[in-house]
Amino acid sequence: MRRGAWAPAALLITALLLAACRPRGEAVVIYTSVDQLFSEPVLERFEEETGIEVHAVYDVEAAKTTGLVNRLIAEKTNPQADVFWNGEFAQTIVLKEQGVLAPYRSPNAATSPTAYRDPDGYWTGFAGRARVILVNTELVPEDIMPSSIQDFLNPAWPSEQLGIATPLFGTTATQAAALYAHWGPVEGRAYFEALADRSIRIVDGNSVVRDMVADGRLAFGLTDTDDACSAVDRGDPVRIIVPDQGPGQMGTLVIPNTVALIAGSPNPEAGRQLIDYLLSPAVAQALIDSGWSHVALGPAEITADCLRGTAIRAMDVPLAEVVAQMVSAKTDMTDLFVR
Repeated sequence: MRRGAWAPAALLITALLLAACRPRGEAVVIYTSVDQLFSEPVLERFEEETGIEVHAVYDVEAAKTTGLVNRLIAEKTNPQADVFWNGEFAQTIVLKEQGVLAPYRSPNAATSPTAYRDPDGYWTGFAGRARVILVNTELVPEDIMPSSIQDFLNPAWPSEQLGIATPLFGTTATQAAALYAHWGPVEGRAYFEALADRSIRIVDGNSVVRDMVADGRLAFGLTDTDDACSAVDRGDPVRIIVPDQGPGQMGTLVIPNTVALIAGSPNPEAGRQLIDYLLSPAVAQALIDSGWSHVALGPAEITADCLRGTAIRAMDVPLAEVVAQMVSAKTDMTDLFVR
């Protein structure tokens, strides 16, 4: 499999390099924001099983998804990619709004819940990660385990023992927008104002939350299942709590990968075959086995070992509404947490 990792160079150079490495036989070009460690083995198996040569472009910039999205928008009149595999959903929805995507309803998309499929067929969600509370079991007794994100406002817990990643970036920012969409902007801001007023710990990322919980600097914190499960797998004294799962509670945010066909792509038929493959149960299992995903969003029996036997009820909020709240939520998060 030929692959590239592109810095923000001239788009002409990108186009020339892709054209030069494109063979005469059947091929497909995929842009993916999913870490190469997880995505490359999947693409190699597709290549082996179909004989279609895969050219994967991985984004190595700190901006990751944003860099690829900007490239796809710039290439709109002369598409170089056939498929976009995104590790989240927000920027995929942006690409639909920009007219970069083509509709394609894969037969394998039927296994994804309706909430994770674009109603017009422009993208499909799969291979999810969930927002969870990671708890240090040496600091938090069983009978007072947190069960909701509201527990971060409980004055019984000293604020310095609770933490979240900076809510301006990544999945914490997405969760803020999801809460704005679910509660409304007024109640959403009020929740984060209360967190700021309590002066809970705001750290540099989800992995930092994980490590601070694992070594006892935090009693509990919000993170993603990939970081939480890695702590469980390495034997740290931690427990994963899926928040807000009780009667009348809102559920937790589940963040799917998304896959979409590029409008006017050079190899649309091969692109459709690759999309079908990515949405297959075999890939759902492979991504869980590799540690990238923990919620298959399809067959219920496909579950990560660290969550075995744990039911996950997702927030009932349309993903497009989450995206619609992102600018407002980020403005408020900047106001509240950037001193």
